[in-house]
Amino acid sequence: MRILLVSQMYPGPADPDLGVFVANLELELLARGHEIERAVVDTRGGRARHAALFLDAFRAVRRFRPDVAYAHFLVPAGLAATLATRAPLVVTAHGQDVANIGSMPGVRAATRHVVRRAASVIAVSGWLRDRLESEVPDARGKTEVVDCGVDLARFEPRNTDEARAELGWNDAGTHFLCLGGLTERKNVLRLAAAFERRGEGSLTFVGDGPLRGALEGRAGVRLTGRMRHDDVPAWIAACDVLCQPSLVEPFGLATLEAMASGRSVVATNVGGPPEFVTPESGVRVDPLDEDGLVSALSEAAALPRPNLASREAAGDHDVRLQAARVEAILLRAARGRRA
Repeated sequence: MRILLVSQMYPGPADPDLGVFVANLELELLARGHEIERAVVDTRGGRARHAALFLDAFRAVRRFRPDVAYAHFLVPAGLAATLATRAPLVVTAHGQDVANIGSMPGVRAATRHVVRRAASVIAVSGWLRDRLESEVPDARGKTEVVDCGVDLARFEPRNTDEARAELGWNDAGTHFLCLGGLTERKNVLRLAAAFERRGEGSLTFVGDGPLRGALEGRAGVRLTGRMRHDDVPAWIAACDVLCQPSLVEPFGLATLEAMASGRSVVATNVGGPPEFVTPESGVRVDPLDEDGLVSALSEAAALPRPNLASREAAGDHDVRLQAARVEAILLRAARGRRA
């Protein structure tokens, strides 16, 4: 099968962690014997990159002639695919593209066009599917849930002491870790406040963003800045508990990666994580409840280390299984059958 991959997020030299979930799924589809041509954006920021994506999509179609177009994100990537080729379209909604429907002018109409044109729509969680179908009724009956998956070979239980030695960690107590942007949506300030109230261990933030200044200088808090996704397994292996108490998390890849690594988690109860975080693998919290978050940190710290129940719960989300599910949807579309 000849697949045109269109995405507004893809790892690049300047942003190696951008859209790594797209690249991981692409690698699995390539391993399954398919040909793939890309039209992608591999940098952050600026509207010019969206114009470049549209142009790249048209160029890719001229040199490739795909059997099916596979777009990540409804708009603009899905829209670029609909305009560039008449090949059957499958598009994955990831979260922000659905949130944009009611908040950005013209996005609702563009999204409806993409959904109507698509043979199938994929949502990365049941929570996101329900939200999309509420915003765009045309998505009903053609939206399936397939998440991005986690590489169980890359994220596996490792010796904690060895991982800490590699990173130079010698802090006493429980090691908490938060992966992601230092933004309001990731709820990093409320997490830091809950950690301070608990008064034990260390909290490391891996990522960067506008709230960095508000986190600097806090006792027990370490800021690393942004890093390559290839380095993430070592940081997860060094922690006891992964924290992702976001205000909303349409899927929750960092949470799933930590679970695959045999780590307990503190996860938001808004979005996708309730669909895979079990009571044995972690604690789900109301992200606005700071008291509840303080308790959740202690409850998760008391779970087994390593937490093999976390690893087991992550098993159904192996990226290879998810790639097989996506492959079946793409083949069905290429053969002219809709969801």
